Amino acid sequence: MTDEAKIRITEIFGDEEIEVIFRQSPPPPEPDKLLLDGLGFHPPFNQRTYIEDGIRVDQDVPVKMRDGVTLYVDIYRPDGPEGLNNLPTILAWCFFGKRPGDSPKTWQAFGVPPETFSKMARFEGPDPGYWCKQGYAVVNADSRGAGHSEGNLVVWGLQDGRDGADCVDWIARQVWSNGKVGMFGNSGLAMVQYWIAAEQPVGLACIAPWEGLSDLYREMVTENGVPCPGFVNFVMGGQSGPGYIEDIVEMIRQYPLMNGYWQSKIPRFANIRIPAYVTGSWSHLHLMGSVNAFRKIRSPKKWLRIHREFEWPDTYAWWNQEDLKLFFDRYLKGVRNGWELTPRVRVEVMDAFDCDFQVNRPEREFPLARTQYQKLYLDASAAKAGGDGGSQKGAPGSTAELSVTGGSLSYESVPAEAKVSYDANGGLATFDITFTEDVELTGYMKAHLWVEADGHNEMDLFLTVQKLDENGNFLPTLVLDEEHPGTWGRLRVSQRALDPDASTDYLPVQSHKVKDPLKRGEVVPVDIAFFPIGRIWHKGQKLRLQIAGRYFREGWFEPFSWETDNRGDHVIHTGGKYDSYLQVPVVPPKYRAGDYAYR
Repeated sequence: MTDEAKIRITEIFGDEEIEVIFRQSPPPPEPDKLLLDGLGFHPPFNQRTYIEDGIRVDQDVPVKMRDGVTLYVDIYRPDGPEGLNNLPTILAWCFFGKRPGDSPKTWQAFGVPPETFSKMARFEGPDPGYWCKQGYAVVNADSRGAGHSEGNLVVWGLQDGRDGADCVDWIARQVWSNGKVGMFGNSGLAMVQYWIAAEQPVGLACIAPWEGLSDLYREMVTENGVPCPGFVNFVMGGQSGPGYIEDIVEMIRQYPLMNGYWQSKIPRFANIRIPAYVTGSWSHLHLMGSVNAFRKIRSPKKWLRIHREFEWPDTYAWWNQEDLKLFFDRYLKGVRNGWELTPRVRVEVMDAFDCDFQVNRPEREFPLARTQYQKLYLDASAAKAGGDGGSQKGAPGSTAELSVTGGSLSYESVPAEAKVSYDANGGLATFDITFTEDVELTGYMKAHLWVEADGHNEMDLFLTVQKLDENGNFLPTLVLDEEHPGTWGRLRVSQRALDPDASTDYLPVQSHKVKDPLKRGEVVPVDIAFFPIGRIWHKGQKLRLQIAGRYFREGWFEPFSWETDNRGDHVIHTGGKYDSYLQVPVVPPKYRAGDYAYR
C-alpha cells in the first residue's frame, strides 16, 4: 500500500503525543475472496423490518454517538406482544460484519455442524435464533468505521469503550427494553467487552467475554516482543468501511516498544465491577488474556471456565448455551436460579488426544491455592544429537528433518556447567524427564534460562512443553481434530527486562520499554512465561521441553507467522552458576487413600 493511502492522526496518550497510522479502508471483498465466513463480511446497506421464524428483525438501525457519528445496528426480538416491552438485551459488538448470514457463501464456523445456529448469528456472537426464543433481544452492532458505520475504524481501545457505552445507554432507553443489557461473544467480541464495561454505563448489567485478549501488544501484535503480523493481517484483511482503518501492523513497526499508545490498548480492568462470566481454552491463543482478565476484573461476582475445546464448538454446544442462559437469566431477568452456587472456577484437566482426565472440576480460584511450584533443572551435560526422547513422527513440528540436540531435566540442581547449541533458524534443543508417579500440572509455568547468541545480537525464543508416552512418542491433545503442539511460551531476548510491579514468582511479565541487544559472548538470564497449562502425566510418561528459534505448527487454518530476528546459533547454558530451569505448577491430589488419589 502506498503512503498516499495512509494518514497519520496525532493523538495524546497520557503525557505522550503519538502519531497514529491509519490505512485507507478497502471496498468489501468479493465473496470468493473471503478469508473466513463471517469475519469481515459487510453486506449492502438495507434498512428494513421483517419477520423470520417468529423473530422481528429491524435492520441497519442508526444509533447516534456522543460526538455525532452514526453507527448501525441490527435488532432481533420476539415477534408479537412478548417483544414489545420488558426485554433484556444481549449486545454483540465488533468490527466483524454483523450479518454474515447474508453472505452468498455457506455460513458455518469450523467445528460446528451445519444448522447448529441460524443465519442471524454474527461471527463469534450470540444466535438470535436461540436467544429470542428465550425471551431476549439481541443487538448486533457494527463498530465505528466498520461496514456502514461512520468514522475511522479503531482496533479495540478507548473509542470502542465510549461508543459501546453510548450504545448500551441507547438500548436501555428503548420502549421494548427492560433497561438491562448484557454482552456476549468470542475473541474480538470478547475483548471489546472489557473496554465497554470499564466505562461503567448504567444499563450494562453483566458481561460474558468468552476467549479474549487482555493486552494487544503482548498477546497479539507481538507475542512477548516477537512481531506476529500474519494473524493480525488475517483478522484485519477483510475489514471495510467508509473511512480509514487503524494500521496496527505498521504501528508496531513504527513503535516496537511499549508506549502510551500500546498502554491504551490494555483495558482498565479495575473499573469493571459488574458480574462477569469468562472462559478460556488450554489450546487457544486467547488463553493468557482470558485468565489474566479474569484475575484483574474487580467484580466480586466473576466466574472462570477453562476447557480443551476450540472456542466455536464450545460456544454453540447446547450445554454451554444453557449454562450461559442461567447467568443471563440471573443478572438480566432477575431470576433467582441458584447461579451463585456455580463454582467460581471450573477447569478441565487434559490427558491425551480428545480424552480429558477431568471435566469442569470445581475450584475456588486461579491459580489454585494448593499449587506446589517445582523447579526442573536443565542439564546439557549429556546432550547428544537426536535427543533421548524417541521419535515424534507424525506430530506437528516433527523433528524428523531438524537438527535436534537432547538433554535432560532433573529435580535437583545440576552442579556441572554445560551448554547445548542449535541452529537459530532450523534447530531444536530438547530436555526430558520421566515421571515416576502421576503428576498433574495446572496453572502457570515459566522457564528461567541462561542464553547466548552466537553470531548475532538478538534471539527470538519459542518454547513448548509436550507430553510423551513411555516410549517417547508424542501424545498431543486435539483441537478441531488437529494435533496441538503443546503449551507454549515466547520471548524476544533483547526485551527481557521484567516489569517488577506486574511480575510474580510464577508469572514473569516483561516491561517491553527498553531494548538491550546481546553482546558477543554475553550470557544473560531470561524469564519466559508459558501460557497456563492443565494436564495430567501418568506414571512412566515423559515431559519434554523444546527450545527453538521458531514455533512448530503446520497445517492450521489461521495463518500464524512471526517476524523473527535469528541468525547463527542459539546457546543454552545449564548447571553451576547457570541455574536454567523449568518451573511447573504441580497440583497435589485433594485426598489420598493408599494408592488411590482423588483430584
